[in-house]
Amino acid sequence: MSAFLYFIGLFLLFAINTEANSSNPAVKIFTVATEETHGLQRFLRSAKLHGIDVEVLGMGQKWSGGDMNHPGGGQKVRLLKQKLFSLQKLPDRDQIIIFTDSYDVMYLAGLNVIVDKFKSMDARVLFAAEPFCWPDASLAKKYPNTTVMNPYLNSGGIIGYLTELKKVLNYKEIRNRDDDQLFYTEAFLNEDLRLTYRLALDHKSQIFQNLNGALSDVQLITNSTTESPYLLNVVTNERPLIVHGNGPSKITLNHFSNYLNNAWSVKDGCVLCQEKKIELNDDELPTVMLAVFIEQTTPFMEEFLQQLLDIDYPKKKLHLYLHNNVEYHETQVAKFFSAYSRDYLSAKSIKPTDFISEGEARNIAKGRCTNSECDYLFSVDSLSRLQPTTLRYLLSTGYDVVAPLLVRTGQSWSNFWGAINSAGYYARSADYIDIVYRNIVGIWNVPFITNCYLMKMALFRKESAKAVSYIKDDLDADMAFCAYLRDQGIMMHVSNEQELGHLVNPESFDISRKHPDIYQVIDNKLDWERRYIHDQYYDNFAEGRNHSMPCPDVYWFPMTTLRFCREWIEVMEAYGQWSDGSNQDRRLDSGYEAVPTRDIHMNQVGLEKQWLYILKTYVRPLQEQVFTGYYHNPPVSLMNFVVRYRPDEQPSLRPHHDSSTYTINLALNTPKIDYEGGGCHFLRYNCSVRDTKPGWLLMHPGRLTHFHEGLRVTSGTRYIMISFVDP
Repeated sequence: MSAFLYFIGLFLLFAINTEANSSNPAVKIFTVATEETHGLQRFLRSAKLHGIDVEVLGMGQKWSGGDMNHPGGGQKVRLLKQKLFSLQKLPDRDQIIIFTDSYDVMYLAGLNVIVDKFKSMDARVLFAAEPFCWPDASLAKKYPNTTVMNPYLNSGGIIGYLTELKKVLNYKEIRNRDDDQLFYTEAFLNEDLRLTYRLALDHKSQIFQNLNGALSDVQLITNSTTESPYLLNVVTNERPLIVHGNGPSKITLNHFSNYLNNAWSVKDGCVLCQEKKIELNDDELPTVMLAVFIEQTTPFMEEFLQQLLDIDYPKKKLHLYLHNNVEYHETQVAKFFSAYSRDYLSAKSIKPTDFISEGEARNIAKGRCTNSECDYLFSVDSLSRLQPTTLRYLLSTGYDVVAPLLVRTGQSWSNFWGAINSAGYYARSADYIDIVYRNIVGIWNVPFITNCYLMKMALFRKESAKAVSYIKDDLDADMAFCAYLRDQGIMMHVSNEQELGHLVNPESFDISRKHPDIYQVIDNKLDWERRYIHDQYYDNFAEGRNHSMPCPDVYWFPMTTLRFCREWIEVMEAYGQWSDGSNQDRRLDSGYEAVPTRDIHMNQVGLEKQWLYILKTYVRPLQEQVFTGYYHNPPVSLMNFVVRYRPDEQPSLRPHHDSSTYTINLALNTPKIDYEGGGCHFLRYNCSVRDTKPGWLLMHPGRLTHFHEGLRVTSGTRYIMISFVDP
């Protein structure tokens, strides 16, 4: 009984999937494609989704007219004519033929809907229509009516009865290299042919929606919670049944394809993503070239190189290719390559002294991978910061060219463009911000990716794709590469399904400074925190935490790492212009310092802005933890400086009040190792804080209650960072 029900279920499923065609046995659907491409895959998926059985003509033939992005030409007409004139046994009068382009076309409805719409129109052969008379604009004046919408013929979509369509195809001879649209246009403009066989144009886009010149006429409706996204012609209020990204509108069609045909919906998310997912078998992992590009000075290079080692993938399945074009980083990069290159399947390094441009270097990587047993190329720029699982995830998506979404922290700057303008440069798509901030989640067809992406090398072994290069005109390497991919119909994607990393911002990275990374707290906060913020800092905010209080109302917090302290000192010593410790101080507006120290102010070393950001971001929240009820955002501090105590220079500081609401004192080095003695004594409470911990922050009230002095340093050098907050 269960077997009987199983076969009944299979029968019903088959009946549902074939209903559109089985109820219209006198309908044949054709397209032309000589090579399998991403566009053809998308076209066939759309047909299958709507139960439409398409016969592809010309597969495997050499294309001898036009190019693969514009699969027109007489060859297309000749293939269709050959096929239709072979259909001798069919009742011509009842037989309906649908022919469309393929690489830039999608079906949006089932066959019954399309045929019923056609039969409701007064035509025996219906052509798609568009607003441009192409390829011969001089023929525009010959059209019977140019005052209607979309007055001119487009050959990318045809539906008609076999008998009449044969008459059109037999109108005159055509060569492979001739233009198909011109052929059909001349047939349509022949008044006898047009009237006798009732040829018409789909002016209102009731069936065929051509996008070129009509982008303002159509609207993609994506926000419905009850139905999948659909396309609406807002001028005619029609829902097109077949959409064609003709001419320069292919990128818009790619954008629409992210949503149409159940690719993505509010209810179900990214259905297409799930369709393409593949399982990775650890025993049969593909071989990947890890192609690393250091093309500009980059903050936190140490962490970047470490992330390469942390990639969760067997190194014996990875070829390493490394191009460093920055002399500043060469010592560090060469040390990395020397230490780890032998761990990989193969390794090649190109140095700045090799004088290989970025475009050449990227072409070399692609060529090495194409011409070897290399299944994928994983391109990673030094600006990328990646999770260890990124490579495995990208492989599992099933997409041929795919990038992980990477965004500059706190900005909308990312590693993809959602659209491009007519000159091939950045334009913002309607969904760009939603993708960047993951308001919508999926894998998105986009016209430009950079910084990090995976590409399947089988694509680039095809004859048609061998011309893809990173060098083109005056374009940057990444723009040239993406332009070639678009020209070849190779689709690029970006995934925001998972949070896989971010981009560092190199714009303010100044290598003329000592330890330039320490200046990056504003522009690269996340990376700066990982290196310089104490690993116990966030424990300060644990619920119920008892904060260390070595003296009354004097609090002690873990704040920065030992590396921060060391580099902060080295920045000051590299600058070297310590004040003389006298009351006369030209750095102050008044020119007079009542309680002078040997110090360097943050504005002298270019760290004033950064330190004020640290006060606001990391110090102020600590203050609010312990001095309840006091809130001042942002905190104000006019005096931010590092003090140096030495027995032979200035060993101590006399008792004084600070001109502040509260004062912070960050210890920068270690007592009993770097110096002897030192500390802070609070006279009112007869309480001292000695043996301060480097990277720990003392915080105490400034005026009135906390009269204090700096205790004598007896040997060595003591460094502390001081701020008088809210004077």
